[in-house]
Amino acid sequence: MAAAVALLPLGYLVAVAARADPAVLLAQVVRPRSLMLLGSSVGLAATVTAVSVVLGVGAAWLIERTTLRGRRIWGVLAALPLAIPSYVAAFSWISAFPDLAGFSGAVIVLSLSCFPYVYLPTAAALRRLDPAMEETSRSLGIGPYATFWRVTLPQLRPAVAAGALLVSLYTLSDFGAVSILRYDTFTRVIFTSFNSSFDRTPAVVLSGMLVLVTAVIVLAEARTRGRARYARLGSGAARLSARISLGRMRTAAYGGLGLLAATALGVPLLSMAYWLSVGRSGELDLPRIMAAVGGSLVLAGGGAVVTMLLALPVGLLAARYTGRLPGLLERATYLGHAVPAIVIALSLVFFTVRYAFGLYLTVPLVLFAYAVLFLPLAVGAVRASAAQSPPVFEEVARSLGRRPRQVLRTITLPLAAPGIAAGTALVFLAAMKELTATLVLHPTGMDTLAIRLWTETSTRSYAAAAPYAALLMLVSVVPTYLLGRDRRRTGGLADLEPQA
Repeated sequence: MAAAVALLPLGYLVAVAARADPAVLLAQVVRPRSLMLLGSSVGLAATVTAVSVVLGVGAAWLIERTTLRGRRIWGVLAALPLAIPSYVAAFSWISAFPDLAGFSGAVIVLSLSCFPYVYLPTAAALRRLDPAMEETSRSLGIGPYATFWRVTLPQLRPAVAAGALLVSLYTLSDFGAVSILRYDTFTRVIFTSFNSSFDRTPAVVLSGMLVLVTAVIVLAEARTRGRARYARLGSGAARLSARISLGRMRTAAYGGLGLLAATALGVPLLSMAYWLSVGRSGELDLPRIMAAVGGSLVLAGGGAVVTMLLALPVGLLAARYTGRLPGLLERATYLGHAVPAIVIALSLVFFTVRYAFGLYLTVPLVLFAYAVLFLPLAVGAVRASAAQSPPVFEEVARSLGRRPRQVLRTITLPLAAPGIAAGTALVFLAAMKELTATLVLHPTGMDTLAIRLWTETSTRSYAAAAPYAALLMLVSVVPTYLLGRDRRRTGGLADLEPQA
């Protein structure tokens, strides 16, 4: 069911393409404009992913492995950019620095918005690593930095790869930021083509090319993962790793983290404060604002629950089994994440108008769209958490006569609970910020913060848009804080081990 949900937009693309002339489709693929968009989209995704990995892994190592003071505060600050929609960040930067547009502006804005996708799983993995291997390396005379490259980083590969995959897919599917920064990618041109022409063939061709790029990235990430297993055979050492003294690098570490927080959080917050303080268009319309808040909470909360219910079986299967079918199901869920939201929305319109008109422009249809868009966030979190949980507990429970449902309820789900909670929070955050599909599919008369924000900014009523932007960030802060706070608990492992 989860794979079918994710693959529905592809069915729409195939149905539209099947009615088009093959010669016309081929001409669209090989034309210079399409090839230029391919290069610009892939180049942006690769650059943003590389920068996000450097920022995310570096911040996670400084916060979790060094004697840096104020680690909890730094951890929250490193996660908070998730609460700022990329299109809000883009507007903040372009309003402060009008010349910051094009490729360089898109790289800066998207990297500062996306690096928490790498930081959060890397920090969580660092907290759960057994320090014995690092201590053995240090006892052999290998320095702390060489130990990081040779011992620590290879163990972090699943977490870093999962975060990098999410960054790549997010960059490929982003529409708001690249539109504001005037950088042409697949998503921007597809949106323009759908809105400005009755001929949907060019948009369908570009969407198909984007799906192929996504498939290549997902397969490449799976190849880097291989068949390796990262769970410990035993409970490991029940202690934290010794923290590394930064010495003369302390000032540079504080300066780097401070600069990261100032650029990722300071610029958007100062911009919002400025627009809140100026202009008569910023007068508050409390009934409309509260209606938008309620609409956002209903859609984002419902979308998070539906998406996690679909992601659980896929994530658990991918973590426990290496067969072709589980791998195929997992990879299928990633395809919808990079299909432009406008394509997903129109595919659902196409389906409901013809086969389920009662669902047209209803809340369940929006929740369905969120599930297609954000399944990778939930699947990746569940798989990463379950993969680090030793399967021996489940095997022992089954050998003692427990039924599969009992094992799932008492062993598997408690072990995967941190990943389930993190995935649900990530989907909630993403749904709160989602714009394009919500604009097309939301029920008539139902507003959200993102819709109101986009409506006001499209007419350049920036002061009127500022309250919605501020509330959108404020509502998103709570799950972001829960994701970024320093958790020292073992996630139920210590309680389950004596029972096993």
